[in-house]
Amino acid sequence: MPVSKATVKERARYWFDNTMSKGTTALIGWLALVSLALIVVVSALTMWLAPDEALRHDGWPGVLWLSLMHALSPGKIAGDAGTAPFLAIMLGASLGGIFIVSILVGVLSAGLRGKIEELRKGRSRVIESGHTVILGWSEQLYTIVSELTKAHASQHGSVIAILADRDKPAMEDAIRARVGDTGRTRLVCRTGRPTEPADLDLLSLSTARTIVVLSPETEDPDAHVIKTLLALAKRAGEHPPVVAAIASSRNMAAARLAGGPGVHLVDSDDIAARLIVQSSRQSGVSVVCMDLLNFDGGEIYLRRDPALAGRSYGQALDAYATATVLGLRAPGGVVLNPPPDTVIGTSDEIVVLAQDDSLIRLANGTAPADERHIVPATAPEPAPERTLMLGWNGRAARIIRYLDGYVTRGSVLDVAGDHPDAGAGLADLRNLTVNVKECDGTDRYALESLGVGVYQHVIVLSDDRYDPRHADNRTLMTLLQLRDMQATLGEKYSIVSEMHDENNRALAEVTEADDIVISDTVIGLLLAQLAENPHLAEIFGYLFDAAGSEVYPRPVEDYVTTGRPVAFRTIVESALRRDETAIGYRVAAKSGEPPHYGVVLNPDRSRAVTFTPGDSVIVLAEC
Repeated sequence: MPVSKATVKERARYWFDNTMSKGTTALIGWLALVSLALIVVVSALTMWLAPDEALRHDGWPGVLWLSLMHALSPGKIAGDAGTAPFLAIMLGASLGGIFIVSILVGVLSAGLRGKIEELRKGRSRVIESGHTVILGWSEQLYTIVSELTKAHASQHGSVIAILADRDKPAMEDAIRARVGDTGRTRLVCRTGRPTEPADLDLLSLSTARTIVVLSPETEDPDAHVIKTLLALAKRAGEHPPVVAAIASSRNMAAARLAGGPGVHLVDSDDIAARLIVQSSRQSGVSVVCMDLLNFDGGEIYLRRDPALAGRSYGQALDAYATATVLGLRAPGGVVLNPPPDTVIGTSDEIVVLAQDDSLIRLANGTAPADERHIVPATAPEPAPERTLMLGWNGRAARIIRYLDGYVTRGSVLDVAGDHPDAGAGLADLRNLTVNVKECDGTDRYALESLGVGVYQHVIVLSDDRYDPRHADNRTLMTLLQLRDMQATLGEKYSIVSEMHDENNRALAEVTEADDIVISDTVIGLLLAQLAENPHLAEIFGYLFDAAGSEVYPRPVEDYVTTGRPVAFRTIVESALRRDETAIGYRVAAKSGEPPHYGVVLNPDRSRAVTFTPGDSVIVLAEC
């Protein structure tokens, strides 16, 4: 059927509609035209129907001005005098003015309201330089903002720009409620999608210092992160370092390809699994790692000192007065706790732990270790272990595989839970024998039937079938049951639990669990460190890799005598004779006191401390 030709009326209406759709400016333009038409018509009628009054008002110029005043200020008619035609014309001008002014006020009000709403949504461009950009929203954001605020406490003009698909005031209120005062650090929130190039342009990425991509709390978070990395890689201009968290290890290769060489990826599941395994074998590992990762105490730095070239690593442990040596960064890569006889090359960098980089200076001399307090090293005979895992989730199989690499052949792991996937995917284990038992971890009688006292270690996993809050509640119930069973039955075994919400740590401490691994907090701390110092990615990657040296809190009585004052220098020497690097200690009496829970890293090497049985020496060592 042929389309009928548009009429002149339809074309005019179409043109008018298009003009009106241009917004407030177009509406004001139309009102100006209508006002002009009204003034011209009123003036013409006055000149025609009331010529005497027109002459009294100086002709055309005066009549035009008089008509304009009546249109803009309808109250002017109260002071008019003259013939009936003149008053009738002025009344018409005033009535027309009432409608025009009313419409103008409404248009201006709507336009201002729209502009304010646009500003409230945060759609203006961020004009900053050297700022940190965070893309996305998750629980890790609060940790990152809090840590970066501490790191920038002494800096003026520090800015953190956040882009997320949330309402700008809601983001600001949430951060204010969870983080509190950000000091000298200014937060700038913008509403938008990190996967959209147009939204990314709002943040002045070319002048940013670092970009952090968060893994969102959705069903497929890695797809969102990879799409964001692609959008970042394809944009024009400078490309600052990018730090991103990937939830699943199988997506690491795709994320690395999408982000290119400038991206530093954090494998969330892998790090959480390794931390749970290490914590289950040595109580306090997660606390030490969190203390290493946060900005409350010491930070890790890379330093090149030509004066140390040619010395051995063992000799370099005494090189600094206010810093602790952790390892070396050679052209071939980072090695923490290398062999004591490793010679430091001229191009090697020293990995040190210090309160601030301005405090890193070479020592003039160090008091020798006190041989009287050094305990001879003994190598305990490894024995098979029994471990109980309560619960199951997506990373449980990975945890078991890592645990299999640590334990002696003949060790047993019993998995107790009601998860339908419990025990799946565990083929080809070398050292562990895995048994699966049906059990509700929150049921006291079910737990007692397991005979928990025969195990050396208990791992309580968060059930991923429930939302994080409900899963944490179930974990708390299990921990309370286990602690009560220990007190009632006199049993002794280490307890490591996995939780989601940092706010539940204070509640979980009532259960006196040996270690509480909060993966979101650990990943948030790691992302904050890399956002501040991207070059530390290689160091933290080595620290969480089972192939090298790892952090271990070990009994202090295995290193030095207890009950007498001992300088940390003596502990360093005792650890060195075991091919270990001592980096601090943990006081058992303060293990329940936040924020450090008794952990002291990079202590004064000359200050004497009286240790008691139960205290720990924190070392970097091979398994």
